[in-house]
Amino acid sequence: MISKFKEALERGKEAREQEEKVRNEKAEGVDFGAQARAWLNDVVVASLQAAQADVTGEVTVDIDTAPSHQAKASTPSIRFQVYRKRGMEEEVIRRTFTVDVHLSGEVSVSSPGIVAREVGNIGDRSDEPFSSLLAELIEEAAKDT
Repeated sequence: MISKFKEALERGKEAREQEEKVRNEKAEGVDFGAQARAWLNDVVVASLQAAQADVTGEVTVDIDTAPSHQAKASTPSIRFQVYRKRGMEEEVIRRTFTVDVHLSGEVSVSSPGIVAREVGNIGDRSDEPFSSLLAELIEEAAKDT
């Protein structure tokens, strides 16, 4: 019980440090929104577009890069859908996922019915965590027959 409490305190401390870093960057003129949008474009959109090309005909990956209500949001997000058409009736079971950038710089993917999963930080340009999650989502959609 105590170790979980200590872990929670440590996570809180790390979050406060990250928020302080974001505040300092804003004070230094770095636009958090622009940095977050650049990360989403460079990592998330690029991964989604690569996945679209790789799974064409098997699974559909739709990207909604500019939701109208997000145009000037300080914490930008991207929505995407992964689905497979069933049979001749074109019956589709779509799952919509949202990639959110938090003020701490952490990035998570969420969907109704699943727990949000951390997939990186805008300070790190690695696409591996997001690409791994995307591969899992595509495999799951491919199994939905």
